[in-house]
Amino acid sequence: MAWFLSNLRYVAWTALAVGALFLIYFAMGVAGYAFGDAGFWEALWRWTHVLSGIMWIGHLYYFNFTQIPNMPKIPDEQKPAIGKVIAPAALFWFRWGAMATLITGLALAGNQGYLVQALTLGGADDPSFAVPKHILIGIGMWLAIAMWFNVWFIIWPNQQKALNINNKYPDLDAAAKAAAGKTAMLFSRTNTFLSVPMLVAMTGASTLF
Repeated sequence: MAWFLSNLRYVAWTALAVGALFLIYFAMGVAGYAFGDAGFWEALWRWTHVLSGIMWIGHLYYFNFTQIPNMPKIPDEQKPAIGKVIAPAALFWFRWGAMATLITGLALAGNQGYLVQALTLGGADDPSFAVPKHILIGIGMWLAIAMWFNVWFIIWPNQQKALNINNKYPDLDAAAKAAAGKTAMLFSRTNTFLSVPMLVAMTGASTLF
């Protein structure tokens, strides 16, 4: 068993395959949904949305609760291991987790038939603003979209500068790197703050209404 668990690719792909088989069996074999039924796709999009969200927010919390606070405790000669190896790998899963979360979330909302209503915070309902679920899930969606924007257009570009990822900014001076790193940190901390009300809105919309 150790040979299997020692290989992350084996574990990850097998887990995804088992998860897919679970979904297919219980959705089709037990619940009786056909492949084209909305219920089957709701289960699929919800599973992939939650899985992607764990990858995204898990890395967000790793950066803010583990890596950033403990970097000053690491001796200078050991810090390149974080900046050149661990951080770029974590940023890969972080940003693509954010992208997958956004795509699957929009797909789930479309599947449920409230995408436009949620994005307008209930304004597209008839009468307008009469469905609390659409208002609450819409708030969560807009918070998540703002967080996604921060990841792709502020945090990631600034981390590329601060860490010179893929040697994209070899001539950037130390002051510019420090400024980029601080900007990335501040927006990462902003996303940490936004993640809490975002999750309240997401989970509350599914359970309160």
